[in-house]
Amino acid sequence: MAEQILLIDDDLEHAYALKTYLERVQYDVTVASDTKDALLHLYHSAWDIILANPQIDEEVAESIDTLSEVHPLSQVIVFGNPAQIDTAMDRYGLSVIHYLGLPINSKELELALERARKNILQSKKIDRYLERLGDLHNAQNQFNQLFDEVPCYISVQDRNLRVTASNKRFKQHFGNVIGGQCFEIYKHRNTPCEKCPVIETFNDGKVHSTEEIVTSKSGKQYNVLTHTAPIKNEQGEITQVMEMSTNITQIRQLQDHLTSLGLMLGSMSHGVKGMLTALDGGIYQLETGLKQADGTRVNKAFGQVKVMTDKIKKMVLEILYYAKSRELQYTTMTVETLADNIIRNIKPMAERNNVKFEIKIPDSLGHIEIDPSWMEAALINFLENAVDACSFDRDKQDHRVTFEILPKDKGNLCFTIEDNGIGMDKETRDKMFTLFFTSKGSQGTGLGLFIANRVIEQHGGSVKVKSEMKQGTTFRIRLPRKRPGNFKNNGFPVAPR
Repeated sequence: MAEQILLIDDDLEHAYALKTYLERVQYDVTVASDTKDALLHLYHSAWDIILANPQIDEEVAESIDTLSEVHPLSQVIVFGNPAQIDTAMDRYGLSVIHYLGLPINSKELELALERARKNILQSKKIDRYLERLGDLHNAQNQFNQLFDEVPCYISVQDRNLRVTASNKRFKQHFGNVIGGQCFEIYKHRNTPCEKCPVIETFNDGKVHSTEEIVTSKSGKQYNVLTHTAPIKNEQGEITQVMEMSTNITQIRQLQDHLTSLGLMLGSMSHGVKGMLTALDGGIYQLETGLKQADGTRVNKAFGQVKVMTDKIKKMVLEILYYAKSRELQYTTMTVETLADNIIRNIKPMAERNNVKFEIKIPDSLGHIEIDPSWMEAALINFLENAVDACSFDRDKQDHRVTFEILPKDKGNLCFTIEDNGIGMDKETRDKMFTLFFTSKGSQGTGLGLFIANRVIEQHGGSVKVKSEMKQGTTFRIRLPRKRPGNFKNNGFPVAPR
């Protein structure tokens, strides 16, 4: 399509001569020879090129001044005698692409028009690019909005497992950490997880899934179902991996209690089998020792049978604590009686494991209102874990567990259980009260501390833990002397009477 030229010239004969010439070289020309006609064309039509003698009228000249605001793509060429051109240069400057003297040189006119044509084409290309850029910008905004508003935790990680991008929900729960490593942010670990789905996706380019327990920046724990997906460059190389984690905490909390118990029993089968095998071996050693009248063999075998029996008893009780629910049975008893019952259970275990058991309980601590069966089992569980932490420690020769009870204030008691055993890392501290979590492998059920913590909470108390690897652990348990007035059972498991 030919470029549209508006020719403004008060010399009508000169204007039509130019029109004839320009139409011969394939331009579409409209002539305006007076002010009214020129203004009408300038404001009501868009022109590719304005070829004007600006001296036609001051009002027309002012209109050409503001033409770029009305028709930004229009190219202006001014012609006139030397005096007119000089004045026009001062007035229009670079807003005019070319100035032509009179009489107009045809070659100079063609070059000016060609330059105008190229400017028009270039401007149209820029407009198209800007339009596409606007579309891309809108698409980017939509992508960012979708990325941010997706109701799950999304992070993008590089090969060093460092977070390079994250969505709004991730930032809210785990912090706006760019460059941090995922295992530090999610798990508070110092090393990558054993079976990291991000690493697996980098290795094989496939989608991987896992279920994890993660800890937010506020210390709250969530069950998450995690999926990973590769992000590739133009060469098909995996440069980053997107990790998407869905919070399934409520689903896990609403799971049927018996189903959870069945899963627990299945996971414990190996541990039960090992205990029964060890018990069978102890019985065999006991039988042969009795037949041979070997006292040393009998004593050793009896010790092994007793240890295995205690472990099986503890495991069965934990299962019963989890499986059976009832209302709390409060009783008022002296703190001294509660402490004596606990000490009587723990002292033999400490002696068997060569752990010094220190007791710091002053006289006249008064009374406390508790469910004794449940509370004794809970505090014993904390102490048993303290003894185990010492027995597992191979770096020290002397081990001790301290059990202390002191008044915290008028209405509360503070039970302190301290050991100098192996201690716990941050991940274990975060997960220690999680259902089925155990750091003892097949020797633990993952129920003991979960139930013990529930016991304390049910009584209106709280547990604080301080622990360092290879240094030991301290549990500080606050318990109210009186039952909480707003107590509700909430269906939590309790110990049988």
